[in-house]
Amino acid sequence: MNLPIYFDNHATTRIDPRVLQAMMPCLTEAYGNAASRSHSFGWTADHAVENARAQVARLLSATSKDIVFTSGATESNNLAIKGAVEAARADHPELRPHILTQATEHKAVLDVFHWLEKQGCRITILPVARDGRIRLEDLLTAIDDEKPLLVSIMAANNEIGTLQPFDDIGRLCHDRGILFHTDAAQAAGKIPLDVNRSHIDLLSISGHKIYGPKGVGALYVRRRNPRVALAEQMHGGGHERGMRSGTLNVPGIVGLGAACEIAAAEMSQESARLAALRNRLESRLESALDRAHVNGSREHRLPGNLNMTFDHVDGESLMMGLKDVAVSSGSACTSAAIEPSHVLRAIGLTDEAAHSSIRFGLGRFNTEEEIDYVADRLVDVVHKLRELSPEYADIT
Repeated sequence: MNLPIYFDNHATTRIDPRVLQAMMPCLTEAYGNAASRSHSFGWTADHAVENARAQVARLLSATSKDIVFTSGATESNNLAIKGAVEAARADHPELRPHILTQATEHKAVLDVFHWLEKQGCRITILPVARDGRIRLEDLLTAIDDEKPLLVSIMAANNEIGTLQPFDDIGRLCHDRGILFHTDAAQAAGKIPLDVNRSHIDLLSISGHKIYGPKGVGALYVRRRNPRVALAEQMHGGGHERGMRSGTLNVPGIVGLGAACEIAAAEMSQESARLAALRNRLESRLESALDRAHVNGSREHRLPGNLNMTFDHVDGESLMMGLKDVAVSSGSACTSAAIEPSHVLRAIGLTDEAAHSSIRFGLGRFNTEEEIDYVADRLVDVVHKLRELSPEYADIT
């Protein structure tokens, strides 16, 4: 076992050697621009891109023509939500579309909603239950009271791993002619996704969450039943069906495609292995420590996610005591903030409890030996920190 140990796979993942191997020719001899149609370098690059497009589509049970390449899930979310709103306003500039999401979304969705509110949109942000799942009755009431243009609900949460009932959400939206977008950055490659079964119209993914390269992602855009119209957010050469201009990142796209192909082939086996590792870590911590609580749903969650609160222990102090273990106190995009996690607050945790929480993100390259080492180290550090806590002394 080598130190340090990486247990922060929701923030980013190590690139799979097989992915890197697939990318290397595009970084060396096959370095053409995929938009260059007058010579073999361009043809080779274009062929590689279209092959990757098919690989991404297969992971989502989509068709190749539905896939638009982007720089990552954040751009995909922006293109999906802003693009849908602007397309709806194209012929009716006075329109004030209603859009709906829920409180535990990633900032890449919530911040888009708040920006659009300033542009005149009406927004609804629904609360979630204690386990982090949206209440379908709340959603049904909200969409029947005032039909939204678009509903955006993430498939899996990046902090607590909770899976949303996206099949049911998609059915409710489809039956009412409402666009359904899901941020699937954390779900893709870890749980089965079928855009047709789930009636998903727009879906965002990111390469670096599934053992692919950073700086590349994709947006699924439904072309039939219904055909989804989006206004482009980047203007230029009209690449990607006019939705996303810019020279294609061929090595990154090839890496994303390879990562999707590997994930599709190995998902079942890998998910079972990660769930077993997660359960081992959870069991060891709960058996050795009192006042340790799992956050989010135990039934509906990502196989490699464990978010726990350790009462009367400061999360930052705990992470400092685990210098040889990479874990997180929240989202990698917001973990530098002083404010407690908006996700943990949304599921009912106090600020103090939120600050005492740690996210463990297990991944493809983690081992049982690492689980046991981290469990032992964490139990030891928690005991030592609690010895310094007057609040803990008072209750024991």
